[in-house]
This record gives sequence, structure tokens and C-alpha cells, in this order.
Amino acid sequence: MAEKSIKQFDEKNDEQVYVSVRETLESARGKVERVVNSAMVEAYWEIGRQIVGATGERAEYGKHLVRYLAERLTAEYGKGFDYTNLTNMRKFYQAFPILDTVCQELSWSHYRRLMRIPNQEQREFYMNAAAEEHWTVRQLDHQIATFYRERLLSSQGEKRELIRSEIQRSEPVTAADDFIKDPYVLDFLDLGGRTDFDEHQLEQALMTRLQEFMLELGRGFAFVGRQYRLDGEQASYYVDLIFYNIKLKCYVLIELKTRPLNAKDVGQMDFYVRLFNEKYAGPDDNPTIGLILCSSSDRTVAKYSALADGKGLFASSYVTCLPTEEELTDALEPTRRAIAEARAEREEK
Repeated sequence: MAEKSIKQFDEKNDEQVYVSVRETLESARGKVERVVNSAMVEAYWEIGRQIVGATGERAEYGKHLVRYLAERLTAEYGKGFDYTNLTNMRKFYQAFPILDTVCQELSWSHYRRLMRIPNQEQREFYMNAAAEEHWTVRQLDHQIATFYRERLLSSQGEKRELIRSEIQRSEPVTAADDFIKDPYVLDFLDLGGRTDFDEHQLEQALMTRLQEFMLELGRGFAFVGRQYRLDGEQASYYVDLIFYNIKLKCYVLIELKTRPLNAKDVGQMDFYVRLFNEKYAGPDDNPTIGLILCSSSDRTVAKYSALADGKGLFASSYVTCLPTEEELTDALEPTRRAIAEARAEREEK
């Protein structure tokens, strides 16, 4: 009789209860891990502070003290406090001397990578970006290796100079300038250095590695669709990729070009953005952004087309291999040169 009554229980409800209990446990485990991580990061900072405070400028004594502490602490607490790790704790304090500026969301592994950045401003930029975007250590390392900050600031600087000098407009730089980069590094596509792919193949490669592409795009992106159809009165048009940026509260249309940028590309994107704003964007959405990703940009097109209007149209180049520092410097040079020329023209006036 008891066996029969057990079979009458709702198995679907059993599963729902299990899922709910499991979610509770996972949430609690995550909270514990975050608390433990935060406590350990703070403890490592404090250990570094005490070592620096005790040694001051006495380098030789500092080495002696770290060796002494490593021997005793390793015997009591394990290899997590060996000479190398204690040295890293000292460097951690020296790199981030104010505890309140340390992001508790990041792990010790994040900080070991950040400490290798010699410039304080760069360290703080990547620390804040990693915390805000929830980058893994591997993602943080990739963004540093691909000069994420430099590419972002280069695009922002170019836009500001164009607005102030060439366009003679009073509009501020749009929020989109906070995530537009030039160039975009698509080394995750594993194209093996190929340059003979067409736009369809590039689009398919990006879809296959969508997560990595969204990381490269930047903050707050959600995928909407590919070959997204826009219906006009007599014809339909297809946008390569559409995303929604949650932070900017707007749609982002992306067109892929495996050749250099031309004026026709800008006109096409301008048309798509206008049509999308009119027929597809919601009343609460901010104006749509259009981004053309091309094999190389053209300064003339950028200066004498709708790209120069500061109205949400952008064009950036892309590379499919991880560039060296010298190669990226060369890629950023046209932008820097344009900024210098714009400043010179403004000063002459």
C-alpha cells in the first residue's frame, strides 16, 4: 500500500524542488567563495603592506625577511606562502597602495596579472574593466595582450578631435564612443592567417565564436540576429549582424566588409540605421548605432561622409591575427597623425 502511494507522487514536482534546492546551494556556495576570495585578497594586501613597512628601502633585508617568513609560513600554512607568493604580495601592495581602490570582485590570479602592468593608470583601467565585465583571468590577459585600452582610447581621441576641429560641432561625444575600438582584434577566429575569405565566411566564423566576439565588442552586448531582414515598401534588406547594448539601451547594426571602406558602405549603413530606427526600434530605445567592420579604413571617407556627423555611425578596421606591439602601433599611427593634424589646424585658426 505504501509503495503504491509513493508512485502516486508528482515526479515533475520532485524535479522542480530539486532544481530549486540546487539553485539555493549553488547561490550560497558562490557567496561563500566571493567572501573567502575578498578576505584573502585583503589579507594578501595587508601582508604586502607589513613587509614593505618593515623593510622600507633596505632591499637586502627585504629579501632576508621574505625568505624568513616564507620558511615559517610555508611550514604552517602550505606552499601558498612561499618566497614567490610573498614577493607577489609585496608587489601587490606597491601596485595598489590604497586598499579602498582594490576591487574585491577580482581574484588573486587577476591581481597577479595586473601587477605586471608597469603603468598605474593602465593597471587601474584594466582592474575596473575586469571587475565590471566579469572577465576571467584568461579574458583579462587577452584584453591586455591586444591593447584593449589603447584601441579604445585611440577611437575616442579621434572622435573628439574631429568634433572639436573638423566638424565644428558642439555635440558631446556619444556614449557609443566608450566601446567603439579601432582596430578590432579577431584572432580567436583561427583563420590561420588567411586573407581570401569572403564576408559570408567571416560572418559564419564570428557566429561560431560568438562568445569571444561579444567579449571583443565590449560591454553590455546581447546577440539579436544575423542576416536580419528589414522590410521597405518595395524591397527587403539584410543586415549582417544585430546586437542590443543593454548599457546604452540601443540596437547596434554591424556590416562586415572584407575589403577597404568606401563611401557606398557608409551610405548603406546610414540607410539601414534610419530604416531600423523608424520601423524596428522601440519607443524607449536610444538611437540605433551602425558599425562597419572593414579590412582597412579610409581617412577621406571618414572625413567627408556621414561618419563625420557624430550621429552614431562608425567604421573600424579589423585584424585576424594577434598583432605585435609594433604592428598595433603602426595601425594606430594614422589615427594619432589625424589627431595631431586636427590640433594643428585648430591652433592655426
